[in-house]
Amino acid sequence: MNHFFVSSGYIEPAEASLLALSNFHALPPFLRVLLTTDGTVTKSLESYFWEPVKVETLAQGWITLAEDKPEIARTTGDKVWQRQVRLVGQKSKTEYAQAQSHICADQLSAHIREALEAGKVGIGELLRECGLETYRQITCVGSTPDDGSASAAAGTVWRSYRIVMGHQPFIQIREEFPVSVYL
Repeated sequence: MNHFFVSSGYIEPAEASLLALSNFHALPPFLRVLLTTDGTVTKSLESYFWEPVKVETLAQGWITLAEDKPEIARTTGDKVWQRQVRLVGQKSKTEYAQAQSHICADQLSAHIREALEAGKVGIGELLRECGLETYRQITCVGSTPDDGSASAAAGTVWRSYRIVMGHQPFIQIREEFPVSVYL
């Protein structure tokens, strides 16, 4: 499994060929920041667009994995908490991103699990408020449709990463950003 942007927000052209997004350098600068950050996206969005951003839970619940998820060391048949959210500006009502997460909730304390299941805050905010020492590993960056044409106003770009705690991966997240919002 590849890990990108570990010690730098820049990637050499030779390494860029490993990304599922051929024109990464041509994306709007702030969108490149969102795709490479190891911090919380919600705080970055609030600072850049200068408005509160709320996390709206679209769906969540326990699922049984239909395929292996090596990013979080889980196999077919394991149960994980799946969550789908969107990040929306409270004032502008602009949808800045959508995200889908697979969470090994069995690795969390009962208090954190309950807060997660309540679905009122983002995962990054929850982990920060609880003081958990975690880090993120970006595993892939790409565009949808997967033809490298992320500069199209109707397209989206995405990143997939995992959150690691105590050297154990326990959350896998895929965030999607509509390019037109960032032009």
